[in-house]
Amino acid sequence: MKYTFCPTCGTKLTQHLAGDDGLVPFSPSCDRFWFPTFSDCIIVLVANEENEIVLAKMPYLSEKYSSLISGYMQVGETAEQATSREIKEELGVSKVHNLHYAGTYWFNKTETLMHGFIGYIKKQDLILSTELESAKWIPVADVPKYLFPESPDNAAFAVYRRFLEEIKAVH
Repeated sequence: MKYTFCPTCGTKLTQHLAGDDGLVPFSPSCDRFWFPTFSDCIIVLVANEENEIVLAKMPYLSEKYSSLISGYMQVGETAEQATSREIKEELGVSKVHNLHYAGTYWFNKTETLMHGFIGYIKKQDLILSTELESAKWIPVADVPKYLFPESPDNAAFAVYRRFLEEIKAVH
C-alpha cells in the first residue's frame, strides 16, 4: 500500500528525501515517513518419505488447480511459526521435520511477500480444515499436472523447483 494521507493524523503527505531511499511520503505534522507497506504470507511444500507432496485445493482460488499450503502471517509471528501453524491448521499435522527456508517471492497481484519453505512429515492421513476443499499426496513427478500454470508470479512452482534441486542433490 502506498500512502497518500498520514494514517495517524490524516494530513496529506508530502514527498521528503529519506537518504538512499529517495523521496518518500512524509507527514510534517507527525514528523514521520510512511514507507509503502505490504502483506507477508508463507507458502510451504510439504513432502513425505516417499517423495510425495501435499497439494491442496482452495475453492476460493480455483476449481481446476491445486496449490501448496499457504497463509498470511499474523502480527508478532515469525515466518517459521506461521508455517508450522498453517500446516497444523490446514492439514492437522503438528510434527514437521526439517522445515527450512526456500526463498522469498513477490506476488504482484496482491502486493504480498511470500516466504517459501520446504518441510517433511511422515506420510499420514490428513485432517483438513474447512478452508480446503481437498488435499492429497501427489508423486513428485506428477505435481506440474495439478499446480497453477508456471508463471513469474507462481511461487508454488519456484518452491517446487527448489525441492527438485534438493532431491537431485541427495540422489
